[in-house]
Amino acid sequence: MELDNWHQLREFTNARIALGRAGNALPTNEVLQLRMAHALAKDAISTELDVLNIKADAKNIGLTTIFAQSQIANTSEYLRNPNKGRLLHDQSSTQLDDYPKKKADLCIIIADGLSAEAVNLHAMKLIELLIPKLKIKNLAPIVIVKYGRVAISDEIGELLDAKIALILIGERPGLSSPTSMGAYITWNPKKGNTDEKRNCVSNIQPDGLSYEFAAQKLAYLLEQMISRQISGVALKDDFTDYYLEE
Repeated sequence: MELDNWHQLREFTNARIALGRAGNALPTNEVLQLRMAHALAKDAISTELDVLNIKADAKNIGLTTIFAQSQIANTSEYLRNPNKGRLLHDQSSTQLDDYPKKKADLCIIIADGLSAEAVNLHAMKLIELLIPKLKIKNLAPIVIVKYGRVAISDEIGELLDAKIALILIGERPGLSSPTSMGAYITWNPKKGNTDEKRNCVSNIQPDGLSYEFAAQKLAYLLEQMISRQISGVALKDDFTDYYLEE
């Protein structure tokens, strides 16, 4: 096998770089690793949202939860028709509209996205670190959404009359990151918002952005949104590790 001259860079990333060559092909070990990574990515998409454990973990830290579903009925439809994943099922919409305690400062949503395993692993661990850092005290119940896309946070936030919607969602699995979670925050969530209204903290996972860094950054962005009443491209993200607590 012939190594690439820049194979030392592999020490700094889990991206598939400097794989070497065996003749005019990839080395056998790298081909097998690629097939394994592809299988893990497919598994991530088909994994189910672990609603019971998420509810139990939320209850353990004193948070209430509501289960909701988008207009999607199954995984196949979810992959073929993403627009319906951005809208609540009528029954869930009515349930949230009838919820008695509204006017929250923040509504946290957990949705499967394209990697349910990502939120199964990371969502509650991040929330447990985030809550103590918030100056916001009026929280809506955590809404757990099956077959949800990012924009469904607008409808949920609007129904709960929340000032800010924060959705934690499984990101599209890559060949080196099948369980990466993203967080999208929107000031004044309402149906019809576009992506330029959101701030995103991406690649939350042990091999990416740590829970602690992500929690600090989210707390910083939420504080900025509350004080300036803006989000998305209007809110410059100037958070650095300088702000990390000792």
